[in-house]
Amino acid sequence: MRRLGALFALCLAFAGLAAGPARADIKTEWIDYKQGDTALRGYLAYDDRIQGKRPGVLLVHRRDGMSALTLKNAEMVARLGYVVFAPDIFGVVPKEVKDQVAQSALYNKDRALMRARAQAGFEVLQKNPMVDPGKLAVLGYCFGGTVAVEFAEAGAPIVGTVTIHGSFRDFTPGAAKNIKGRVLILHGAEDPIAPLTEVNLLISELRDAKVEWQLELYSGTQHGFSTPKNAAEERANRQSQDAMARFFKEAFGI
Repeated sequence: MRRLGALFALCLAFAGLAAGPARADIKTEWIDYKQGDTALRGYLAYDDRIQGKRPGVLLVHRRDGMSALTLKNAEMVARLGYVVFAPDIFGVVPKEVKDQVAQSALYNKDRALMRARAQAGFEVLQKNPMVDPGKLAVLGYCFGGTVAVEFAEAGAPIVGTVTIHGSFRDFTPGAAKNIKGRVLILHGAEDPIAPLTEVNLLISELRDAKVEWQLELYSGTQHGFSTPKNAAEERANRQSQDAMARFFKEAFGI
């Protein structure tokens, strides 16, 4: 009987190893909030198993707004152990490309409104009781990369800014001096929408302002590689996710 008991215990142990580590239990919820008189709805994601306060990440959407991909990305970052809030910059979900372009153009031309929308979402994240307010960062995809840099240059109290295939134009010259924390740029080397001339201009501003920054360029990769269209962009997507995870771990000091 003792032998049978030991064998049973051994089988259970092997079964546990085969199953691998338990996946994070990600909880999500929609949060209604306002910027001025405008009603907005953002998406919160976090690992329900973690106790106590933890870092927070403001994840700013692409030009397609609060899409299924934005929600998926928020949940992906939450699995790293952070509270993630995806703010609603547009207030609407653009259904067609022309609508996406129009929404992006509206906020690119009105940087004060862009900052106000980012700030409203940031306050939701900052005030969340699960969040350590001293460990906050911003992550932006595509259009969200513009928002992330604009918000950082406004002096947001963050320890890090990450852009993934972001766009970089029309920032206020010299405003990089207001950036707190470090900056990570993850970009496609063949991006026709945000070419390397734009990236180099941002880097020049960061260098002049003595901001700590890092750039990863992915060969054979164009804009929007977080929805990869070929093998090079699949590689870029994987590597950018790994780089983002390392960056947050270092920036948050955990």
